[in-house]
Amino acid sequence: MVNGNTKSRALKQVVFKSDEENSSSSTNLPLVVSEVEEDESVIPLSSHAPIVSYYNERIRPLLDAIDKLRNLKVMQEGIQLPTIVVVGDQSTGKSSVLESLAGISLPRGQGICTRVPLIMRLHHHSKNESELHLEYCGKVVPTDEMNVAVAIEMATEVIAGNGKGISHTPLTLVVKKKGVPDLTMVDLPGITRVPVHGQPENIYEQISGIIMEYIKPEESIILNVLSATVDFPTCESIRMSQSVDKKGERTLAVVTKSDKAPEGLLEKVMSDDVNIGLGYVCVRNRIGDETYEEAKIAESILFQSHPLLSKMDKSMVGIPILARKLVQIQAQIISKCLPEIFKKINGKLNGNISQLNKLPQKLSTVAEAMTVFMRILGLSKESLKKLLVRGEFDEYPDKKDMHCTARLAEMLDKFSQDLKNSSQKISDEKFLLDEISVLQETKSVALPNFLPRSAFHSLLQLKVKTVSKIPVNFVSEIWDYMKTVVEEVMTQHFEDYPQLQSSIKRAVANQIIKLKEQSTLRVMEVIEMEEIADYTCDPEYMAMWSKLMTSHDAFKAVLIGDSTKANIEGFGEIDVGHLRDYPGVRDEAFDLKMRLTAYWNIVLKRMVDSIALQLLLALKKLVNQGMEEETINEVFGQGGGIERLMDEAPSVALKRARLNQSIGLLKESKDVLAKIIDRIAIVDE
Repeated sequence: MVNGNTKSRALKQVVFKSDEENSSSSTNLPLVVSEVEEDESVIPLSSHAPIVSYYNERIRPLLDAIDKLRNLKVMQEGIQLPTIVVVGDQSTGKSSVLESLAGISLPRGQGICTRVPLIMRLHHHSKNESELHLEYCGKVVPTDEMNVAVAIEMATEVIAGNGKGISHTPLTLVVKKKGVPDLTMVDLPGITRVPVHGQPENIYEQISGIIMEYIKPEESIILNVLSATVDFPTCESIRMSQSVDKKGERTLAVVTKSDKAPEGLLEKVMSDDVNIGLGYVCVRNRIGDETYEEAKIAESILFQSHPLLSKMDKSMVGIPILARKLVQIQAQIISKCLPEIFKKINGKLNGNISQLNKLPQKLSTVAEAMTVFMRILGLSKESLKKLLVRGEFDEYPDKKDMHCTARLAEMLDKFSQDLKNSSQKISDEKFLLDEISVLQETKSVALPNFLPRSAFHSLLQLKVKTVSKIPVNFVSEIWDYMKTVVEEVMTQHFEDYPQLQSSIKRAVANQIIKLKEQSTLRVMEVIEMEEIADYTCDPEYMAMWSKLMTSHDAFKAVLIGDSTKANIEGFGEIDVGHLRDYPGVRDEAFDLKMRLTAYWNIVLKRMVDSIALQLLLALKKLVNQGMEEETINEVFGQGGGIERLMDEAPSVALKRARLNQSIGLLKESKDVLAKIIDRIAIVDE
């Protein structure tokens, strides 16, 4: 209160320690911060200045630290800083409140006066002369109290252009003046829904975007400026602040123009229909040419003598009370956020250093380039061995397509099944008719009951031709898959050197084409061998033939009787009624069928085994030398050769520069906090 009976908050010592896990040093850093409790008469009024705050000397180091971090643009690194954000609908008296706090005149006029975020940094100092300057676009422009409004307008035009458009780029006003509170606030454009002449049609959306950008972070305190002449729930600024702070825990309301609408004002602020968690402060706007001292006296008289306004608690009226509340809130939020800011800066710094260390070595000599190239080639070779030979997937635990031995086994099983299924389709035709047809065409003047070898061979060729495309397609599928796997491994190992990526991909393609052609030729040789020769030393052949022939007697018995169905070993129940028309050849055909069936099982196994072994051999050659030799030939055969490694890729160079800049900024920010942590010692007196 202005009568000296109000309570302010005593300062208590609270010690925090930094998180060891996020600190590059194992030393715990004490951070002493303050809490605020009510105490008596701490804001004396001065006849020489509008406001004098008891807290200035105590929170100045904290505020300086935050201001330095803001100047360093640490927020560009995703580190949010505690900020008092001033929002309000257009013409609510926002500028008047800020003028009373700073003791200077700001731009006034119709429409939007504030077209850019205005960061106001108020410093109390003991000199009688005030010092003001603007910071924008990398410049520092001195000004004075008489010309500050014009200077702000000129700076705004530089940032946002002539006319009435707005910009996200901030403008900083530094005010060093005796008696002002130590505060940093961000004044944002007033909210308007209807564009006036010269304003863009989406002016509301633009302003809303800027406001939401500043009030959304949890570290922001929202200073919501409301006019006493309107219903608070209808204010757009209330709607916006409630969208990010539903319980109002970080919102303080300033009610302007209290003298214009005193009726019911007490009830409006006491009922708090809009959830203002940090409370209300009602103020009187400076009128006309009043000096700040005159306005301060008039405000004090108003809230002491007005029949309605005098009933309001003195802890919620007047600019001095607003200044005290803002300083208290500012101290609390900085104290609360500082340890977390330190932790985040340290974590971000360590993360960036780690990223920088992971960037490829910057090469300056051919020897360095050769060493790096051979090392990467060796790592690629080891990765291929793990995937293709040893079946180890630790480098790609979640990418099943890269689990090559398992995928190859699946593809081989499918190939084997496709061969069997394709040959079984032949057996679905009328039983023994193919065999009878062939025997009839190979008969000759010879002793009966002798199976002609030409008949067996002719049927074998037919079966081999039927499945001949399956092995060729299988080999093609295998090497297409291998190309994908090998290319991913090689390009991943060389990803930091994009200047070699095209050479690496060509090397992979060339090597896979060679191996695919070799495998296809060998598969065709296997097919050709099976077509021209019928041989096996596998005893399984005779055993299977003997087993199949056990059904011969049952087969003959069915044909003698009236039934048409015979249960044939290996075939199940077969319709054989049509074979009564071939009495002289059906027994030979049955024998031929069983011999061919027994031998075909051997052929299929042999085909799958030989192709699988050939592929395994080809994969080992690929891993052990083929890919390495092809890569070396491709890289060294191109113009510039290994020297291309010495030309750092633009993307890597940009990333290195960005990380170095970020690391420098974060180190400087960390030093700022470390110094303030070392200096701060706010102790109860």
